[in-house]
Amino acid sequence: MPDAWNEKEERQYEHIKESARKSGKRAERASEIAARTVNKQRRKQGKTPQKTTQGTGNPNTKLEDRTKQELYNRARQLNIGGRSKMNKSELVDAIREKN
Repeated sequence: MPDAWNEKEERQYEHIKESARKSGKRAERASEIAARTVNKQRRKQGKTPQKTTQGTGNPNTKLEDRTKQELYNRARQLNIGGRSKMNKSELVDAIREKN
């Protein structure tokens, strides 16, 4: 269990893990299910960042190969206006103009 979890989350983890074990899951799989469940709830509460909305992609990757979300995040860093209405190719063009 991660250090960042509070007591309630640790109890929740143990309860889910025990429940999964009773339903026939192996110990490792039960632990994984429990941890993923608790972490998912933590993300929904804003306690941990979501990877899909966080990064701008590998800077060594071509812009065309990055996801739209990564391009959007990069456009936000560059303060490109109107980015929310842009499609992926428009984001690529706007980022290239700004760089």
